[in-house]
Amino acid sequence: MIPHEEIAERDLRKLIRSGSIALAGNRQLKIYGLLSCRSGKRMKQSNRVFFSSYAEAVRMGYRPCGHCMRMEYAKWKGTRSSENQH
Repeated sequence: MIPHEEIAERDLRKLIRSGSIALAGNRQLKIYGLLSCRSGKRMKQSNRVFFSSYAEAVRMGYRPCGHCMRMEYAKWKGTRSSENQH
């Protein structure tokens, strides 16, 4: 996980082009999504973090975005619902 505040824009673009950064997340809300997500683009830079993979985001305790990752969000929500029923 790389906080946006700790990386220069030039280095960030390089990491995105190389595929080293695949997703962005909101540090406060613990939500991750695609770099192209409208919701993600509106968040404050101080709240934005970057991930190299889905596995990294999940390992760090983030959930999928309900806007840009609808299928992953539905799976996450379904898993959470079944856990709460037990």
